[in-house]
Amino acid sequence: MADAINLARKHQLNLVEVAAAANPPVCRIVDFGKYRYEQSKKEKESKKHQHANKVKEVQLSANIDPHDFSVKLQHAVEFLCEDMKVKISLRFRGREMAHQEFGFRVVQKFVADTTPFSHPDAPPKLTGRSINVMLSPLPRNKRAKNPYEKPAPQLLKPDEDHSDADEAEDEQDRQAEV
Repeated sequence: MADAINLARKHQLNLVEVAAAANPPVCRIVDFGKYRYEQSKKEKESKKHQHANKVKEVQLSANIDPHDFSVKLQHAVEFLCEDMKVKISLRFRGREMAHQEFGFRVVQKFVADTTPFSHPDAPPKLTGRSINVMLSPLPRNKRAKNPYEKPAPQLLKPDEDHSDADEAEDEQDRQAEV
């Protein structure tokens, strides 16, 4: 250990202990400022690849219209396809608490309709006057493709002349009409 310290001083560098628990301890002779800079760069790079979990909420009601249900389902599927979690909450108002089974049916149908894209973290649970359930997106390779995704527009290449093909199609249309 003393030899390593002397060697580091001789080269005007620092002795950094890499693995203290090892027997014998593992050390490196490095410029400590440069070492700390490289460590911070590695940490920043690893944080870039982490995905921050975003949660979007979809609110339902026990007597929701079928069209409203489908619109909210479409939004939830789009959120799930963008790797976001979706919290489904159904709030009972007034005397709706007397028939909680209607609310549970709506939530179960919503969960069932999103199964190609997600899985519930826990079964729907009644908390106070609302039913809540959290949906997590399936991994991309197990998830169904987003049915609401708009296809990218096809761009024509500027070097290709499409006018001849268009004129030929128009001529064929005229021939078919006669």
